[in-house]
Amino acid sequence: MINFNVPSELISQEPVNPRDSARLLVYDRQTRQITDAIFRDLIKFLPQQSTLAINNSKVENCRWLFNDSKIEIFVIEKLDTNTIRALVKPGKKFKLEKQLKINEWLTFHTVSIDKEGIRTLKLSVNHDDKRLKKFEHVPLPPYITQNDKLANEYQTVYAKPLGSKAAPTAGLHFTDKLLNEIKKHHELAEVTLHVGLGTFGSLTEENFNTGKLHEEYFSIKEKELKKLKNANHITAVGTTTARTLESTVQGPSLYRNVSGFTDIFIQPGYEFKAVDSLITNFHLPGTSLLLMVEAFIGSKLEMQKIYNHALKNSYRFYSFGDAMLVL
Repeated sequence: MINFNVPSELISQEPVNPRDSARLLVYDRQTRQITDAIFRDLIKFLPQQSTLAINNSKVENCRWLFNDSKIEIFVIEKLDTNTIRALVKPGKKFKLEKQLKINEWLTFHTVSIDKEGIRTLKLSVNHDDKRLKKFEHVPLPPYITQNDKLANEYQTVYAKPLGSKAAPTAGLHFTDKLLNEIKKHHELAEVTLHVGLGTFGSLTEENFNTGKLHEEYFSIKEKELKKLKNANHITAVGTTTARTLESTVQGPSLYRNVSGFTDIFIQPGYEFKAVDSLITNFHLPGTSLLLMVEAFIGSKLEMQKIYNHALKNSYRFYSFGDAMLVL
């Protein structure tokens, strides 16, 4: 795995406007050539007749902030009408079997705490209570300052089913205009993978020992599955889309699974079976996302070359950063 330091000024706090004016680094695995471009020119670089696969999952407003953000509840799962599993800050406020009163109508009772510190909390109201809405915020990544004005910017223009805890960020560069232009020359296929918190997590020894990562739910509708089966070439938009497609490949039959949970860990040495080209952002060091990209490029030295080029040429990094197309 490559290691690098990203200057703070290259960590984007907001996206460019319009979205498709972000920069695009194009890397050809055959020639090992790097080309600097603009994302709106993507169609010039896409292989002919490539089917563009996109992740249409929509980000939930799962960060709940109370008391001027002094108390945070990050909702991981809703178990029933008034019970949730969540990460909390500060942990000392959420002691086992104790109640935390937020205001006159809202209290949280800590039912259990697991080994990872995740609390099971019972609310005094239903979790869909309208009064909670003003406390619910878009879960921007930890390296981006919380800013609710960016809520819409942290969704792809094609986002549909709610379920993600983080955005499939490679798709943030698309505009409706660019997609319409692409559709004139390429098929679009939608998949769904609800991005979990594990996407930001550091890799552990257990991940490498088991060859597995955190689980994420995925699904592909029959109509979209047919497009993928008939595709001559597939360009995956983002690591989440790539993870979805590679998770459907079992044995000699491509796309046998159309829904389920995936814990696939794609790292160097993995042979891609479904994805031919990849659009992705510039990722955090030490993450599974970076290892997947390294696996797709097929060379640690080439991966290092690409990231050195991006740093030297002031590409913008992480969720609201610039993009890369690997051919």
